[in-house]
Amino acid sequence: MDNPVLAFHRVRQVFNSDDEDDDVCVLDDVSFDIIPGQVTGLIGPDGAGKTTLMRLACGLLRPESGAIRVLGLDAVAESQAVQSVVGYMPQRFGLYEDLSVQENLDLYAELQNLPQKKRAARYTELMHMTGLAPFTARLAGQLSGGMKQKLGLACALLRAPRLLLLDEPTVGVDPVSRRELWAIVYRQVKEQGMSVLLSTAYLDEAERCHEVLLLHRGKLLGQGSPTDFSSKVQGRIFQVSAAGASRRQLQARLGQAPGVLDALVEGETVRLVMAQAGQPTVENLLPGLDEVFIQPAAPRFEDAFIALLKTRHEDTASPGKMDLHIDARDDDEVIQVHKLLRRFGDFIAVNNVSFQVRRGEIFGLLGANGAGKTTTFRMLCGLLPASGGELSVAGLDLHTARAEARRHIGYMAQKFSLYGDLSVTQNLRFFASAYGLRNHRQDERVAWAIDTFELADYGETNARDLSLGFKQRLSFAAALMHEPDILFLDEPTSGVDPLARREFWARTNALAEAGVTVLVTTHFMEEANYCDRLVIMAEGTVLAEGTPGEMKARARTVDNSDPTMEDAFIQLIEQREQDKNMEAVA
Repeated sequence: MDNPVLAFHRVRQVFNSDDEDDDVCVLDDVSFDIIPGQVTGLIGPDGAGKTTLMRLACGLLRPESGAIRVLGLDAVAESQAVQSVVGYMPQRFGLYEDLSVQENLDLYAELQNLPQKKRAARYTELMHMTGLAPFTARLAGQLSGGMKQKLGLACALLRAPRLLLLDEPTVGVDPVSRRELWAIVYRQVKEQGMSVLLSTAYLDEAERCHEVLLLHRGKLLGQGSPTDFSSKVQGRIFQVSAAGASRRQLQARLGQAPGVLDALVEGETVRLVMAQAGQPTVENLLPGLDEVFIQPAAPRFEDAFIALLKTRHEDTASPGKMDLHIDARDDDEVIQVHKLLRRFGDFIAVNNVSFQVRRGEIFGLLGANGAGKTTTFRMLCGLLPASGGELSVAGLDLHTARAEARRHIGYMAQKFSLYGDLSVTQNLRFFASAYGLRNHRQDERVAWAIDTFELADYGETNARDLSLGFKQRLSFAAALMHEPDILFLDEPTSGVDPLARREFWARTNALAEAGVTVLVTTHFMEEANYCDRLVIMAEGTVLAEGTPGEMKARARTVDNSDPTMEDAFIQLIEQREQDKNMEAVA
């Protein structure tokens, strides 16, 4: 076998605090070898130790004990040499937003000591590969999220390293850009013989890896191909449908059924992961329901991940009813948008957008980076005035009654927007006060939030010190302090691991069942299955509107009889590009 490009031997890493009792063991006796010329996925929930492992692998941290060899170098004794031969793209890649694309390339070429005579050719190759060639004069801060990630990847690839470390490079990136990033990565593997270690929160991406390392609470639970993992849950995966229940109701009931580890909405059915192999019965899963259909399904990596982690992750929340007292009105369409327009100078960000959202509906706004989703969101929340068109929320015209409309709205922002220097309890009290809650009512709502979102152990913890999953819980709780009847969720699960995503959607489904109207944007296409209806936007306009089933039906072909939401999304975007190109030629 070829010498490994990266080898960990009994590596332990502890982050010390002033109180020894509070020391945190981030990696515990981790050993593995990565062979050259392949993409290895680093998978695990929030707090598993993925980023620490990456930083150790490129010589930025020293382990407490154990040995690390990178391309034959000792990562401790020869850390500077390791850093000079490894490419590393951290989660928040350090682009300089006030510099242009070209100036960022020049800066990183200097930092990496790329010879001057090699730069022009490498720039040309990378700009062509990433599709950024027409944008070299644009400021990095004016790029879309997907373009920023591609520029960050280009900067990490300037020296064509033998080992490339990518820490969650596709977080917050739309499906088209995700696919383009993966194409770039595999091109480097094929053409340059590069080895890649890539961490991701998206388990469908694990299926694209040659091999996977599965981390949980600092321990390596397994190493192997995705099929090695999925084969272990053969005979335990089923799809269930029932004529007498909605998908949300069906998922809630199945999630509580004996022997069920996981129940996930998947198209028109609910996908089950059972604790044991063997065909489950209707009497066991859904007693009292008629016309129930249970079909075996082929296992995938995500099923194995959930089966393994749910038996170990005992402190995973089990959200039940949200117990909200919604001041619901009788009107059916609680959000109305007609020919909505928003200009920024000469640039039209939202152009002639129309849709309606009914009470208790989960309505999705999908689109590529820069499609106008967040701008539309901000106008509907009353945070940004519209340039034209009509829009109303809870029966209130947002042109004239924005402040009153905001009292009906809960808003969870795309980026964590709470106060990092305040504790969990202080944040909850602040937002309760901001929504006008005082005295006993405030105490009551704070207690509700801490209990419902299982935050009791973190009440005095500063918000910035929470894991991403718990930051999400806190943001969600803050948005619900005043019991709004309309909830806006802007990329709420970006970068969050699958266990936390499941908790989030269980709570969101419970809210919808209680009559809360939910408007959500997401880049994670499988989450669109939770929506009752959705629109897909591109360049400020609506490309399509309908149910998830209707969207997928559009993408059905002879070669792909069962398309996913991602297939449907990409087909719509690609069709738009083809139409634009034909118009340009004409």
